[in-house]
Amino acid sequence: MTIAAFLAPESWLAQGAGPRYVQLHKRISAAVAEGILPPGAPLPPEREIAAITDLSRVTVRKAISLLADEGLIVQKQGSGSFVSNLAPQIEQSLSRLTSFTEDMARRGKVATARWLERGLFMPSAEEMEVLGLHPDDSVSRIARLRSADGQPLAIERASLPVDILPNPLIVEVSLYELLDARGLRPVRATQKISAINLGAEDAGLLAVAIGAAGLRIERISYLTDGRVAEFTRSLYRGDAYNFVAELRLAKD
Repeated sequence: MTIAAFLAPESWLAQGAGPRYVQLHKRISAAVAEGILPPGAPLPPEREIAAITDLSRVTVRKAISLLADEGLIVQKQGSGSFVSNLAPQIEQSLSRLTSFTEDMARRGKVATARWLERGLFMPSAEEMEVLGLHPDDSVSRIARLRSADGQPLAIERASLPVDILPNPLIVEVSLYELLDARGLRPVRATQKISAINLGAEDAGLLAVAIGAAGLRIERISYLTDGRVAEFTRSLYRGDAYNFVAELRLAKD
């Protein structure tokens, strides 16, 4: 299928499905994920995309700007926009308790975050159960889109007791670095991993097609005294991560 046929608006542009530039952003992301726009391929000029989709140049420009911010495309002055390299395959050990920032730094990559939510909230039933909170307590939440070298890789949603993270707004890059400075860094964790198909909102954030394979990881982290310090629910791109665990022969 040609990119012009894929961008024809009859099959994807709909009233009530969100801002038009967001819908176009998701459609171009899907074209990349499905190989219609392979790595290094040029995007049609803005004027041509506008003509194909019957959208304004302003709408097209906003969609392309969002794609560039997420690292899915690269804009070259005087040459146009090009698809960047696909997400790198990353092997992640399941035996080490490290932060995303630390993982990427060990690989020589620059970790960045786009904030989706952070603040103090009333806890959900699940948060009360896991973190040992009461209904009248507050919970600190931070949710971020995590990228490496501009490539979106994971969505992290973390919940912590307020006495461990009193002000979520002070978290800049690494949550664990901040907790370490306060003497409250988790020392062990349990994780549950499951395979999922990504819904529209999460697929759009991770720049993959709706329904693409993803990994959901729920992690409960503990302090040295055994208290739960953090409850994290993360979504990872299935095409970017390989999780590796070392197994030893059990002795009788």
